[in-house]
Amino acid sequence: MDKIIIRGGNPLKGQIPISGAKNSALTLLPCALLTDEPVTLRNLPRLADIDGFQHLMNQFGVSTSIAGARPEDFGRVMTLQATRMTSNTAPYDLVRKMRASILVLGPLLARTGEATVSLPGGCAIGNRPIDLHLKALEAFGARIEVAAGYVKASAPKGGLPGGTYSFPVVSVGATENAVMAAALSKGSCILHNAAREPEIVDLCNLLVAMGAEIEGIGSGDLTIQGKDRLHGATYRVMSDRIEAGSYACAAAMTGGDVELLGARASEMDATIAALRAAGVSVTETAKGVRVSRDGPMKAITLTTAPYPGFATDMQAQFMAMLCLAEGSSVLTETIFENRYMHVPELNRMGANIETKGRTAIVHGIKGFTGAPVMATDLRASMSLVMAGLVADGETQVSRLYHLDRGYERLEEKLQLVGADVERVGSD
Repeated sequence: MDKIIIRGGNPLKGQIPISGAKNSALTLLPCALLTDEPVTLRNLPRLADIDGFQHLMNQFGVSTSIAGARPEDFGRVMTLQATRMTSNTAPYDLVRKMRASILVLGPLLARTGEATVSLPGGCAIGNRPIDLHLKALEAFGARIEVAAGYVKASAPKGGLPGGTYSFPVVSVGATENAVMAAALSKGSCILHNAAREPEIVDLCNLLVAMGAEIEGIGSGDLTIQGKDRLHGATYRVMSDRIEAGSYACAAAMTGGDVELLGARASEMDATIAALRAAGVSVTETAKGVRVSRDGPMKAITLTTAPYPGFATDMQAQFMAMLCLAEGSSVLTETIFENRYMHVPELNRMGANIETKGRTAIVHGIKGFTGAPVMATDLRASMSLVMAGLVADGETQVSRLYHLDRGYERLEEKLQLVGADVERVGSD
């Protein structure tokens, strides 16, 4: 199994190209199930999760092709076409590896009238039930049965009639599934307290490009007027605000100066506000966002929340960064109950972090010490790489399959800005 070896101490300086957003791409891919015409996605990141989702789409009879690209290019172009569906079952063997697989439920149901999808897997960061996905689809007229580890959904003859659903709590995935199903419904579908993440906006924009009728994009109230059919489209995946935020924290930790090419400041408001509160300079540029630090960092208090609040996907990276701030920072995780698994690994590198329930207290330290560490989930693995970038000595990060799920060619991008980092095969 591969490892990343990092020799710390180099400030990051230069430009890092930000890839297409993983969390958006995994929502845009299943849109191809809603039409028999080609859907072409540009700026698609090269990630293990994207490859896994491509295999899942092939399972349904969707043809996929990837345009040729130069090895030095980040991202790629994929065309998907679901001319004739050969299956509406998403089997356990494919779904268990990736939680996002549940996002085929809505479009499969809308397109074929039936869908059988295994209950999902993914990161071990806490309980993430899919009850809100199912309740929203039921509100639109679906019949749902859960048995033997599978969700079986069916629509009345003629399709989903439509309806209204109010989410009791904000759910990104459930909003995405419901919007895709609603696009081919036979009536009007209304969602209240819908998620407002930029990735939801990206999904709605693709569906509109395919002929869907959606009102309220970007708000918590969405009205989708169902269409008899959607057509193909070519669409560019939005840039990854979590990847951009991760490299911003890395630049700040190392006392560097990095321009994040393609990053959109408007989609990173909470992250940028937290960086500035910690004493980091963040400015918008013609090409993206510039992040630098030449003074001390200050302790801050952060609480994760649904968008436009501070993203749970940025919590681990900020925790690593705040280890080097003056004073004690307080982080509260409100989204997932088991998202502090990186704390013992950071403490192995010299951090002083205490956790109690959903709260972590990060006491500032002078510096990290290199050590062998193990990734436990996607964002946790990035926090360990970041600590390694400033650690005294050598850090080895293992279990890279977590990292490869969400960061396109990480070591290459870090090398671009002066990091001493390499990927090696294990003995």
